[in-house]
Amino acid sequence: MSDLDRRTELISVDLGDGLIAQVEVTETGREQVRAGTLPFDSVGRAIAKISQVIAAPIQAAKPTKATVKYGLAIGIEQGSLVAAIVRGTGTANLEITLEWENKPKSDKPAP
Repeated sequence: MSDLDRRTELISVDLGDGLIAQVEVTETGREQVRAGTLPFDSVGRAIAKISQVIAAPIQAAKPTKATVKYGLAIGIEQGSLVAAIVRGTGTANLEITLEWENKPKSDKPAP
């Protein structure tokens, strides 16, 4: 299926507590896009786990400040939403910034 043949549709996603969001999905030809309202909790769990795995080594480095940016592709597999940093042979980038500050030494002893 060429890029010109792909259709983009909005699907309803249940964010919980009665909150429904619309997500734009591009049909790949492998599976029908329309699937009713899909729960978003699996994507939320994936985001939480990815964040924990990334945070552990950063916390070990003990920076004063840390920023991590990453993007997720959200797709439908077997009627469920899935999140992926990398899909197939693609590549992904994590942008990580760690900062350490030297604390000024005080002439006064700590109380």
